[in-house]
Amino acid sequence: MQMVPVKTPSVVKKMFPNYVWSMPPSDPVIYLTFDDGPTPEITDWTLKLLKKFDAKATFFCIGNNIEKYPELFRDIISQGHAIGNHTHNHLKGWKTPTENYLQNISKAEFTISSHFYKTNLFRPPYGRIKPKQAQQLIALGYHIIMWDILTFDWDKDISDEKCLKNVIENTSNGSIIVFHDSIKASKNMMSVLPKVLEHYSKLGYTFKALEFKDIA
Repeated sequence: MQMVPVKTPSVVKKMFPNYVWSMPPSDPVIYLTFDDGPTPEITDWTLKLLKKFDAKATFFCIGNNIEKYPELFRDIISQGHAIGNHTHNHLKGWKTPTENYLQNISKAEFTISSHFYKTNLFRPPYGRIKPKQAQQLIALGYHIIMWDILTFDWDKDISDEKCLKNVIENTSNGSIIVFHDSIKASKNMMSVLPKVLEHYSKLGYTFKALEFKDIA
């Protein structure tokens, strides 16, 4: 069931100004993001489709999945996409003690860095993070990446037509859009993503990976 809005309200963005909700508009650019991978077949399919449209994206990977599928993770990097930390075990921040949460993120960071990649991007699973957790992560140099648009691709009660509508009716220049390269979301994501790429490419948009230059 859809419990939060497709497009993040401006009042929410103002309440949490230290989080990244969208990127400053410049040339027509959209920022596609994919959570919960890497996942065999689904991530590979996504990479091939992105390459077809000369699109770059940001993959918020779970450390445990990176350990299971290291070659797939290296494929994401080698094709020029950005990587973000999504914890090691997809923890829900609201239900996890801060010390344990940060340790789990650190474990994912170690796994990512073992592939000679360093990231300063973090997205909390479920978008649920305690203020203290966020403060400590920001102090460590992370940018907490939220979103402008939720596709709800994982929701089994939402059709692919509705999922596509969520994107088309709400996306604007600079939007950060959440998809999932996971089994749960695969039906909707694999139906909708090609249409999104085709639609916005025809409108003159490009698709870029998130990047913040202050990484150590």
